[in-house]
Amino acid sequence: MSNTSKEFFSDRSDVSGVTADGAAWLASAGTYPRSTLALWEDRPDAPVVLPCGTAFDVVSAPAIFGRRMLDRLWDEGPGSGPVAAFRGRMLLFAAPGTAYRLPSLLRWEEFGRTGAVPPLLCHGNGDAVTVPAPRPTTTAPTPFDSRWLVAPDTRHPWLPGAETLVWAAVRAARTAVRISIFPPADQDAKVYDVSRRR
Repeated sequence: MSNTSKEFFSDRSDVSGVTADGAAWLASAGTYPRSTLALWEDRPDAPVVLPCGTAFDVVSAPAIFGRRMLDRLWDEGPGSGPVAAFRGRMLLFAAPGTAYRLPSLLRWEEFGRTGAVPPLLCHGNGDAVTVPAPRPTTTAPTPFDSRWLVAPDTRHPWLPGAETLVWAAVRAARTAVRISIFPPADQDAKVYDVSRRR
């Protein structure tokens, strides 16, 4: 990476921005890392498509459920790796191999029958994802813009594995489902004070 690139990435004051080391890690996933870095040097607001399976896998969740998973990871768990928002979905960057293991772990947990965990799209070896630009756009973001929520900041970021993401999905599903042993109240029902029985 040239000195100009390092200056560009290191002068970032935005916490959602990608550092020079984070950009190098992302670019390492592609076939031509130097070309990706050169593109970002010329056009820092350009998203790129990168292959999954070597540097990272990606688990894509619906935005609201993905936010619940992210909250569980940070509030009760080990934190997360890089996370991006893209076209109404949350992209959780995970350890290579996660895309292969996660669906079977979720089936084993039997969440498919309850519907509490929405379908999670797992991108691994042979797949590719659109990665947000290192520098956020200056225009007002829309729900369908791609942007970093947790930007990569090191050459070797910690990435959660399948077990950690199953744990987060289970916790997120539990917060989304409210279970009561009482049936819902009927608004037209008469209420009797049973404590006044003889």
